[in-house]
Amino acid sequence: MNRRGFSLIEILVSVATVAVLVSVLLPALSAARSAARQAVCASNQRQLVLGWTLYAQDFDDRVMPLAYTDWSLIGGNDRVYWWGADGSVSGRLDHERGFISPYLDAMPGERSVYECPSQPDGTYRRQGPTDEMTSTFGYNGYYLSPSMTPGWSRVIGHRPWRRIASIEGPSDLFVFADTLLPGTPPRNNALLDPPMLYAGRGRWRRNESPTTSFRHGQQAAVTARADGSVRAVVAEPGWLTHVEMGIGSVGRTNEPHYVPDWREWD
Repeated sequence: MNRRGFSLIEILVSVATVAVLVSVLLPALSAARSAARQAVCASNQRQLVLGWTLYAQDFDDRVMPLAYTDWSLIGGNDRVYWWGADGSVSGRLDHERGFISPYLDAMPGERSVYECPSQPDGTYRRQGPTDEMTSTFGYNGYYLSPSMTPGWSRVIGHRPWRRIASIEGPSDLFVFADTLLPGTPPRNNALLDPPMLYAGRGRWRRNESPTTSFRHGQQAAVTARADGSVRAVVAEPGWLTHVEMGIGSVGRTNEPHYVPDWREWD
């Protein structure tokens, strides 16, 4: 009985067909993975903004500070940020001391609620004295707790520390968002810097390094708003200050997402 095998031409045709199918499916699979990472990022930020809301409920409607760094608040101890104590004195990162920690059943680290899966550990340089993981999301302390926002508090510390009821446009205001600092390699940053910085006496200047990171597919940034909603925003031309890294801001001015009342500052 004769058994007919495959000819070389048939094998080549089969291989070519498989290759075509793979080339068609790979972009779809890549897009699906990107969408899944974005969905996890949105879920993480939804948990963060819920914790932020619960904090305010426990503190007479006053929102969470970004950090305690002044001697009058911490003495000679570690600086305390919204995500934890930084170990600047003790040499040990303590996530349990973070302002938001009591409201989350999670600790910072890889694949935690504090991390965006589209910016995994190893794709950025960790900041902080202990070189441990903190967060790849930024908190809008610039508007929400100006006097407790290191780096800027000397200039903006006279502005009010917000209560939830006093927030303008809560469905627009960013509380948390994907963030990153430019560099080689880029650095994580737990502060959401606006596109314009206060220069005193009612004057503002352009921020050359805003920190919103458009790291998801189609250059989208996930943002958590003061009303508890979470939405992705796709970058438009002119928004990115560091195009190659996808870093910039949503819009070119501070309202309505970063500092909605900036025109009234004096």
